[in-house]
Amino acid sequence: MGRLPFETETRTVVVRRESVTSSKYGSRPEERSVKELLSFGIVVIDKPAGPSSHQVSAYVQQILKLRKGGHSGTLDPQVTGVLPVAIGRGTRVVQSLLTAGKEYVCLMHLHKPIDEYKVRKLLADFVGKITQLPPVKSAVKRQFRERRIYYLEPIDFLGQDVLFVAGTQAGTYIRKLCHDMGQAIKLDDGTPVGAHMVELRRSKAGPFHEREAVTLHDLADAFHYWRVDGDETRIRRCVLPAERGVDHLKKVWVMDSAVESLCQGVQLKVPGIAKLHKEIVCGDDVAVMTLKDELILVGEARLDAEAMLGDTGLAVKSKQVFMRPGTYPRAT
Repeated sequence: MGRLPFETETRTVVVRRESVTSSKYGSRPEERSVKELLSFGIVVIDKPAGPSSHQVSAYVQQILKLRKGGHSGTLDPQVTGVLPVAIGRGTRVVQSLLTAGKEYVCLMHLHKPIDEYKVRKLLADFVGKITQLPPVKSAVKRQFRERRIYYLEPIDFLGQDVLFVAGTQAGTYIRKLCHDMGQAIKLDDGTPVGAHMVELRRSKAGPFHEREAVTLHDLADAFHYWRVDGDETRIRRCVLPAERGVDHLKKVWVMDSAVESLCQGVQLKVPGIAKLHKEIVCGDDVAVMTLKDELILVGEARLDAEAMLGDTGLAVKSKQVFMRPGTYPRAT
């Protein structure tokens, strides 16, 4: 199967300055307690058909007895599959997922019989940049906009039904894609074959794959076993560290002495950097991490990686700070 853009990228960590982190402060995400995960985590729900994405997010909050939660990438009620729900302080992490690529498995019905080889060619022709007019019932302004299709790969053909997998840029309407493909494929007399979407499942949302997804029932059981029996095994499989929500972003790691000032809103300057991905380009969204791989903030790179290896300059302009002040000591 195809891969989303970030899955094809090579990422190499380069060290700017050798540095170690103190065990006295912070904690590695995988070492957090369940309570800490519930205050800064992500649950990847396998959304069932029926409820809206907002309802599923509310169910997660009810099950976990939390007040804060938010989902990334709304799915229509009848669409199933991967729905990341961030909880507690992790709620804002979903903003970083909104622009990440998505993958869907779609069942499309062609309105008239057509040769299979023509359908295969049709799918290949729609890979790349396309122009879409959002549906009448949509959450965005109805105007033509460009979207990129990363891959369209057929899985099976049965009569006039076509099962295929689609890797797309965020904000691509698969229902509209099926309609547009139906208009593009023609019979010998030039008449459009026509097509519509029958069923849709999201199999990837950014770094999250359907193999990680859990049902609402799984989540409820896991929470019960933890609260009543003290068994953490299931709940740890369900609630992931919020840092997983930035797996698709390039990263900059900073020294312990720089962490507190970043939590207070100070912009990241080059001297605070310990290491980074050498593929960073000015303008990229990047995640700024501690040396324990804790998420401090998400921001915009203001320098290329090569310049970040220098001595001076504004490296990252902060967009969202996640780490609480006081987690690390102020530099003296």
